[in-house]
Amino acid sequence: MTAKVIGAGLAGCEAAVQLANRGIAVELYEMKPKKFTPAHKYEGFAELVCSNSLKAARTDSACGLLKAEMRMLGSVVCEAAEKTKVPAGGALAVDRTAFSDEVTRIVRSNPNITVISEEVTDFPEKNSVICTGPLTSDAFAESISKRFGQNGRFMSFFDASAPIVTADSIDRSIAFVQSRYDKGGDDYLNCPFTKEEYERFWNELVKAEPAELHEFDKNPNVYEGCMPVEVLAKRGIDSVRYGCMKPVGLIDPRTGKRPYAAVQLRKENAEGTMYNLVGFQTHLKFGEQKRVFSMIPGLENAEFVRYGVMHRNTYICSRTLLDKNFMLKGSDNVFFGGQITGVEGYVESAASGIIAGRALADRLLGKEPITLPNTTMLGALIDYVCDWDDGYYVEFDPMGSNMGLLPPLSEEFRGKDGKQRKYQALAERALADLERELHKQ
Repeated sequence: MTAKVIGAGLAGCEAAVQLANRGIAVELYEMKPKKFTPAHKYEGFAELVCSNSLKAARTDSACGLLKAEMRMLGSVVCEAAEKTKVPAGGALAVDRTAFSDEVTRIVRSNPNITVISEEVTDFPEKNSVICTGPLTSDAFAESISKRFGQNGRFMSFFDASAPIVTADSIDRSIAFVQSRYDKGGDDYLNCPFTKEEYERFWNELVKAEPAELHEFDKNPNVYEGCMPVEVLAKRGIDSVRYGCMKPVGLIDPRTGKRPYAAVQLRKENAEGTMYNLVGFQTHLKFGEQKRVFSMIPGLENAEFVRYGVMHRNTYICSRTLLDKNFMLKGSDNVFFGGQITGVEGYVESAASGIIAGRALADRLLGKEPITLPNTTMLGALIDYVCDWDDGYYVEFDPMGSNMGLLPPLSEEFRGKDGKQRKYQALAERALADLERELHKQ
């Protein structure tokens, strides 16, 4: 009994391990290192492109709850992240190279997984999980489109990554160490602005020259969660000051006061030799990035080891095409996983791979796949993305985990800490419901 998994990103690795751990022989196809997408550079599996953060660690947060559910489902991504994490306050961030290496080790060491370094160009007919990601190769994307016919409409949105600078090039007489409200330890460096410094920076940012897009990348529909900082800045002079440059929870030790605005830098690796500019996804020309971002106080002499890039992300109309287990309707066990389904984010991508791999394994073993209740974060996300109608195209935007996806509680939570207590109650309900569902299998 053999299954095919196409793509060794976050979702593909999760799907392959889920299948293999249930005794299914897996052929895992990955076109790297023979061929790379425009955004990928590293040969290892589960390469993190935009950021090294897997978002909040607390279970009373949306992504923290999702990771808790994934651990209950046997997530290889969560296992590797715990082994390679770096300090990041209340977030789970990883040394991205060590993380990729650990996922690769786990996958390659599984005796039921055979890795095949080839690009797949033909749509599989059965017993497969397609996890080719938001940067699916042109040849395979064309194959998918032909398979879907009129229902195979693709929608594009754009994703952007933030620059990375060396730690020793940051001016520590200006940049100070602090997490917002002193939560989670001193895991961030902060570059504070005065009002005059901010206004000069904003003026240069909004008139900076963007990188030229390929013809097929023009007229982008930019996903809000990955909005390039220069695009956000053009919405108004205070837009970034209330966004990625918000100064709340920070005190500049030079003045004893909150800065007018601030740029936060987060460790990029365990050694702390590199930092990324939090929230500064961009598609400015490299020279413009150097010029404008060097105006950030403390980064006047920064050494940029990677500039931000912008690339096209592609996803299918899952609401029309996929069932609640990410299986292509009417197919012979052909599943999809990852951001090509329209889930948004590293963790969400990996989680969808778990469900797709698990469901395919169950079907091959003659079992009924699990259906997650919508009181769980993953179940609610699946409800948003998949199986809305049968017969016509249902358009939607990519969606990441958020507490707004969950059905409300009957109890009301009032007072200063009401929101926090509500989120905790939602998380407790989700984990209890998932445990109950798993015990049924």
